[in-house]
Amino acid sequence: MSIDLPFRQIHLDFHTGPAIPDVGAAFDAEAFASMLDEARVNSVTLFAKCHHGHLYYDTKHESRHPGLAKGHDFLAEQIEACRRRGIRTPIYLSVQCDEYAAINYPQWRVVSHDGKLAGSPLHAGWHILDMSSPYQDYLAEQLAEVLKKFKPVDGIFLDMCWDQPSATKWALDGMLKHGLDPANEGDRGKYAHLVSLQYMARYKKQVDQSKQGKPCAVAFNSRPLSGLVEEKKFLRHVEIEALPTGGWGYMYFPINVRYVRPFGLPYMGMTARFHKSWADFGGIKPEAALFYECAQMIAHGAQCSIGDQLHPRGFLDAASYKLIGSVYRYIESCEPWCKGAKSVSQIAVLRSMESDYHTRPGGAYEGVVRALQQLRQQFDFLPLNADFSGYDAVIVPESIKVDAALAKKLKAFVKAGGGLLVSGSAALDEAGKPILPELGVESHGPSPFSATYIRFDKSIAAGAPATDHVFYDAGLRLTPTRGATTLARVVEPYFDRTWQHFSSHFQTPPDKVSRYAAAIRKGRCVTIAYPIFQAYGTHGNLSFRHLIGQCLAQVLPEPLVKAGGPSFLETTVAKQGKRTIVHLLSFAPVRRTPNLDIVEEATPLRDVPVSVKLAKAPKNVTLQPSGEAIPFKYADGRASVKVSCDSGHTMVVFE
Repeated sequence: MSIDLPFRQIHLDFHTGPAIPDVGAAFDAEAFASMLDEARVNSVTLFAKCHHGHLYYDTKHESRHPGLAKGHDFLAEQIEACRRRGIRTPIYLSVQCDEYAAINYPQWRVVSHDGKLAGSPLHAGWHILDMSSPYQDYLAEQLAEVLKKFKPVDGIFLDMCWDQPSATKWALDGMLKHGLDPANEGDRGKYAHLVSLQYMARYKKQVDQSKQGKPCAVAFNSRPLSGLVEEKKFLRHVEIEALPTGGWGYMYFPINVRYVRPFGLPYMGMTARFHKSWADFGGIKPEAALFYECAQMIAHGAQCSIGDQLHPRGFLDAASYKLIGSVYRYIESCEPWCKGAKSVSQIAVLRSMESDYHTRPGGAYEGVVRALQQLRQQFDFLPLNADFSGYDAVIVPESIKVDAALAKKLKAFVKAGGGLLVSGSAALDEAGKPILPELGVESHGPSPFSATYIRFDKSIAAGAPATDHVFYDAGLRLTPTRGATTLARVVEPYFDRTWQHFSSHFQTPPDKVSRYAAAIRKGRCVTIAYPIFQAYGTHGNLSFRHLIGQCLAQVLPEPLVKAGGPSFLETTVAKQGKRTIVHLLSFAPVRRTPNLDIVEEATPLRDVPVSVKLAKAPKNVTLQPSGEAIPFKYADGRASVKVSCDSGHTMVVFE
């Protein structure tokens, strides 16, 4: 059962405390729907139940919001107003955050292993419910009422659905029933995960059995996206919540959308109009920022969702919808080149399972995205058990532990002609031996130095300063085996810096070239002796990107896209029938506060050279959505153009 996601959605938060007396009192159905329509919104997620645990429709349920006037069917009026305009209306219910239930049924609240209730009654925040308690049934009754009352429902969005360990009597009994030890932290986490899987299966089945008469989208938010391998069966689509200024940063979406894309589910990006995070009333971000965030979504094959929060009295903020409309009118103009388009990638980057919901700054995966985007490479993140045989090259970052099964897959991939780039400890197995003889490396253990230096071989030195480049992290001592070549050498320092012997302010200067290699090539396999992606994500040293780029050129000599322009220019490629579409994004977020990046304007592009690998010469090339035809050249299997753009986003369409 497929879902046709809309391109222009609003996620309309409505977390309204019980002390608010006039809920929906100023609601004007015509004005509400008209403002959405004028802003070119074609879907809006509306609230049946918020984190406060209150319901916003006419119901006999005890948790109906006390500030909602008797007989006022607020949600029904919103849905009806939108449907008259052809606007889709998925419905939101909060899951583990329910203040009403936490206050009135405190026995359902999460209990920590030391016997404390999660959250404090004196804290202005949410008190978390235990999903192994009868609260799960309580929520199921609310969901059943929504599915019946608002039939046909366009979709159900269930929020706050993470794995939550607990030690209530229900959780303790459940752990014992499953042979788990409640005193063991790991077992408490395992049981929390089992409970999540159980209630997701239950609520998904509940939606399916309600027979809405049409495909009904189901999304469970606040889940780690790395869990899609196991959890995709519960979903009809994925929404990637990523408010760049709300704690996610501008790297969270590109890291995670590249992981979501290969799963085959429809997917949507979610940002917000707020200057900071959710419920930043009166905070509105620059137009260029919202434009960039939404253009980045469609460039990765995603639909768009913009978060807002409805005023308690039920009216939308005109300035916010003027902003949203300016962006969504542009997105609408791009849709003919986005509908049905599929992202194209040459490189598979292996990604291990992670439990973090919000990606922390830095790290190997951020280093991968920053380096490969800046190098114009087209890539996806894949789980370790995925099939990567359809890609031209595989990158195994240092964060990956290669077991025997994965080593066998990599060996077959290389034998079939695929390129392989392995970095740092991923090159060695648990015994410290190379994972594949095809790498052409011999290991001499970890380097005893916390910082060393890299000297590029003349074959890859062009474009880099002619010096020994510092590497701030420990690497491996590797030498090439017969038939392999050294691309860069390790220059070791006089000694490691300690309290007993040090020189100057920072790392010890280089002494002389060692016999160890910083990068080794054998055929289409390259091994880098350092945790290069972690280092680039942490330090941002351009010599690290140079090494990554030169090594990739050995394993992928003919990249899908080549482009000039500024280093922050983002490129993505999509196929739509016989069309090849190259998206160009030219924005540079600026760090204006210690923890907030701001985008105020686009960076214009002027005659930027772009070439794309094509099997045949195109009939014509245009810039879209402007429709401008541009001249092109075709030679040696590549179509080349020069692109100018003022808006920060354009699509180069090769017909």
